[in-house]
Amino acid sequence: MSKELNKTSEGSGLTQLRRQDFVSDQEIRWCPGCGDYSILAQTQKILPTLNTPRENFVFVSGIGCSSRFPYYVNTYGFHSIHGRAPTLATGIKASRPELSVWIITGDGDALSIGGNHFMHIVRRNLDVNIILFNNRIYGLTKGQYSPTSEFGKKTKSTPVGSIDYPINPLCIAISNEATFVARAIDIDVKHLSWVLTKAAQHKGVSFVEVFQNCNIFNDGAFSHFAERSIRDDSTIRLEDGKPLIFGKDRNKGIRLNGLQPEVVEIGTEFSENDLLKHDIHSPEPHLANMLARMDYPDFPVPIGIFRSVAKPTYDELLEAQVEDSISRSGQGNLEKLLNSGDAWVVD
Repeated sequence: MSKELNKTSEGSGLTQLRRQDFVSDQEIRWCPGCGDYSILAQTQKILPTLNTPRENFVFVSGIGCSSRFPYYVNTYGFHSIHGRAPTLATGIKASRPELSVWIITGDGDALSIGGNHFMHIVRRNLDVNIILFNNRIYGLTKGQYSPTSEFGKKTKSTPVGSIDYPINPLCIAISNEATFVARAIDIDVKHLSWVLTKAAQHKGVSFVEVFQNCNIFNDGAFSHFAERSIRDDSTIRLEDGKPLIFGKDRNKGIRLNGLQPEVVEIGTEFSENDLLKHDIHSPEPHLANMLARMDYPDFPVPIGIFRSVAKPTYDELLEAQVEDSISRSGQGNLEKLLNSGDAWVVD
């Protein structure tokens, strides 16, 4: 990071922060054409809008192509170890709750070796932002299949096709009661920027899956539904309080048939009133989970915010416990504690 970090907005105020203030002096070492560039650019673009001093941002990553991210954002950051970014982020946020903490991870880092850590930081509702770059491949180690690779995927480590069933990152987050869950696409930059902004503004854990193309080892993994020319008919933008409508001509929608979603044509048989309405604030996660399971070609791929609910955060509850203990027992004295004798006796 730049040595000028602590001079951010010195004498000028937060309103003068620009995207360029969050661009570090480090050479970006991603492959040309990688989707990571888009996520980095949109993150740098929204950071000045969050009314947070630059020195109060911390980016934490694990291992993978995405985990180079902290080098490229001119803030504080940790490039930690494989799958353990949530551990470091928990310590940072618990000890410095005023900081804006971001976890940058990939589908392998978060959902394979880091799966257990990911699950627990989500269920605790720590007030951090988790951005998962999902390219459905191990890119840094040159193209092995990952936890999100599709069934039958042929890679260097599965030459006759993967027999692992893939993990759905959104379902993992929702099943662990994540209070904010969203999805975006790297090439849909305006929507990506909006989603990242909403995630950053959420109080509690926010989880964003970004479909990110690896043009070297898994090129076109999402092109069958994400390309601009077909996106209107193959994706559906989730809008709170509005019926689930999609299609270039806005003539298709999602309705419930019993307990199952189905695609219907809007016209003579079905109208907008028959369609399912999205509700990101529902305290029950059933709708969000159902939408997260929809996939192309049977359904349009949902993008946007699946869930956004309020719940006390881990760092708030922890701080309250500490304050309560101090009010009852006093400030405490570490030297006295260390010299107080044995904590227990073993016979």
